[in-house]
Amino acid sequence: VCNFMSHEKCLKNIKIPCSCIAPSLVRVPVAHCFGSPGHYKRKFCTVCRKSLESPALRCEVCELHVHTDCILFACSDCRQCHQDGHQDHDTYHHHWREGNLSSSARCEVCKKTCGSSEVLSGMRCEWCGILAHAACYVIVTPECTFGRLRNMILPPSCVQLFSRNFSKLHCFRVTENLQTEPDEDDDIDGSTQGSTKDVQISTDSSKQTLKIFDGNDAVKRNQFRLISVPRIAKNEEVVEAALRAYYINDDQQEYELQTFTQQALLSDDVINRNDAAEDSNLSSVFRESVPEAWIIRAKPKDEEVIRIYPAWLKVGMAYVSLRVNKDSTTQTVIKEVLPLLGKQTECLENFKLVEVLMGSKQVQRMVLDNQELILNRLKDIRKTSIRQMNQTRFYIAENNKSIVRVNLLVGGLPPQLSREEYTNILKAELAIKTNVVSVSHVYQAQGAVVLEISCFSEAERIYMLVKDTTVNEKPLNVVVIPEVMASKIPQNCCPILVFVNPKSGGLKGRDLLYSFRKLLNPHQVFELTNGGPLPGFHTFCKVPSFRVLVCGGDGTVGWVLGALEEIRHKLACSEPSVAILPLGTGNDLGRVLRWGAGYSGEDPYSILVSVDEADDVLMDRWTILLDADEPAEGAENGVAEPEPPKIVQMNNYCGLGIDAELSLDFHHAREEEPGKFNSRFHNKGVYVKVGLQKISHTRNLHKDIKLQVDQHEVELPSIEGLIFINIPSWGSGADLWGSDSDNRFEKPRIDDGLLEVVGVTGVVHMGQVQGGFRSGIRIAQGSYFRVTLLKPIPVQVDGEPWIQAPGQIIISAAGPKV
Repeated sequence: VCNFMSHEKCLKNIKIPCSCIAPSLVRVPVAHCFGSPGHYKRKFCTVCRKSLESPALRCEVCELHVHTDCILFACSDCRQCHQDGHQDHDTYHHHWREGNLSSSARCEVCKKTCGSSEVLSGMRCEWCGILAHAACYVIVTPECTFGRLRNMILPPSCVQLFSRNFSKLHCFRVTENLQTEPDEDDDIDGSTQGSTKDVQISTDSSKQTLKIFDGNDAVKRNQFRLISVPRIAKNEEVVEAALRAYYINDDQQEYELQTFTQQALLSDDVINRNDAAEDSNLSSVFRESVPEAWIIRAKPKDEEVIRIYPAWLKVGMAYVSLRVNKDSTTQTVIKEVLPLLGKQTECLENFKLVEVLMGSKQVQRMVLDNQELILNRLKDIRKTSIRQMNQTRFYIAENNKSIVRVNLLVGGLPPQLSREEYTNILKAELAIKTNVVSVSHVYQAQGAVVLEISCFSEAERIYMLVKDTTVNEKPLNVVVIPEVMASKIPQNCCPILVFVNPKSGGLKGRDLLYSFRKLLNPHQVFELTNGGPLPGFHTFCKVPSFRVLVCGGDGTVGWVLGALEEIRHKLACSEPSVAILPLGTGNDLGRVLRWGAGYSGEDPYSILVSVDEADDVLMDRWTILLDADEPAEGAENGVAEPEPPKIVQMNNYCGLGIDAELSLDFHHAREEEPGKFNSRFHNKGVYVKVGLQKISHTRNLHKDIKLQVDQHEVELPSIEGLIFINIPSWGSGADLWGSDSDNRFEKPRIDDGLLEVVGVTGVVHMGQVQGGFRSGIRIAQGSYFRVTLLKPIPVQVDGEPWIQAPGQIIISAAGPKV
């Protein structure tokens, strides 16, 4: 059935379950989260165990890899990352996944290697990462303690998300790669279902190729599997081959094949395969050499045994087997099951029977009607699809009123409005139903609100509508927010909140997002292109202590620190410490704090360990107020309005003149052709080229600006660039201040409340500083600066450049240190 291979002498030791019984081993059904198909080297399909040559799918949350045409046979055995109101529990067992380990992986039990790059081999727990052989993992204690990262993981029992029909991609805020065409909802496996990689249409004249459908659903979608059987095959052999193609290991005596013609199918009247018609049928098919089409049908039964799983059993696979006959209804089944589960005293009305289809992409639950005949229901499922029958389970559950609470964070609204004004905008734009939707939080500075919705269909409607709505020509964005139950977080747990900017230097962000989602709880990993830092901080607002990891360049770090400053008063942990994984081009802040010059593909697990072991230090931040005297150009009808003062935050440095001008040219080059800027090396090359074009410029910057430090005028030497530095690293690691001791100034530190002011004479001087031959010209050190610009001058703050109109620039310390 699943291509598993073994020596004959080893058969007795085999513990690995076949794909066909995978659905029966699921403890708690959780759907997978598949993005778009991609190419994965040296990985194997969990269903058919063959390697993935063609584009395949992988789950964004667990290690499941699967061919696009095997996806139907994978079942919902993803790891449970949150409580969703079904079978919630606080004890976690290991969540084992087979194979796709590195060949150096070692077994926890016998210490021998258990990974392989040739076949699916070895088991790994997707929470704690423990590795073991398939034969050894059975003796590992079942309870999982989340491993080395346990204090950083947001425990799944503390997260609540009632997601019902929301796609998993939305629940985990996974943005789909836009490079690939197929959409998540269109079945990518359309008519390619005939698994051409397994069976080429046989040219051997003693074989025949048949098209097999497993029920009416497959026929409607034209999804078939091809099987190849000898021309003289017996009926049973053909049935068995057909069942195997659908990963079903039931007794072939219970099934038969029916043939159909397209016309017959339209009237949904499928003729039985009988022996008389068979010969004439086959001979005509061979003449046309078209594969013949058959449907697998289950033979009707008068009674059968079904398994009933109790939904309140927190852990364990326990079920009750029950014989049902043609008179059994949902009600009689409930009546027979309760005594077997020790609940004979309870009232029948308090229970319901739920049919659960454990598909790989979605777990579908349906409450059965009390009078429904169970055998008829089974017959209907099998008629629709025999494969679905294999993935269907019946749960007996208590009839409690289920609560519905979906939280959506809607951003991109105009800032600084009141709760009423936001509600009115949402009523006008999205026609929200105020009886089921309420505004639970308002973030005025960011122009965002959190909606609490008590109706799934309304939540889904709003989610889909927001994506196409603009307010004041700004598109809105929306994120599903999980609820973190802070009271349940263990004492010593300090979960980490991860922000990744997938656009930062070298575009390595995507792989990091994927790795961190795997290593941690995906609910603690946020993509900054999807609503910025706010969704992450809002999700963690009640967590008593947490830390932050920012993956991106210095600009990204500034963005997150700025957001933290604005929202700090609403957080239970108002001063979380921040770690940096440098992905940008310069990464000066990353260098100073010893996170390295730039990420070059280190193992994400070891990065998390070093974040766990890192020490806290304080750092100053600065506020820059830019007040232009002259009005902005292009003012309407000739009446000039002065531009309002602009405020920016600074972490690293602020440059005026030549330094900012190079940055500006680089910025323009990047805006024009962003595709070329995906490697740090190329980015630096562009800086060099831009610099060479500027060598001949002599600009007298010192004549165009005046500088005041702590209320004293400072005379400027003849320079082309003036730079204010907060950290001892500038322009990718150069020391602009220099290491010489000087009795005029204090030794610079990042938490001394002082900024250093340095001048450069031009591009050549900057190049020498970069090369480490010279340092800049030391001008001043202080905590309050006023710069007067006499003409428009390029300015850059932490790598973001622009041209500043004449006027005042005031630099002063910002709020508390971070």
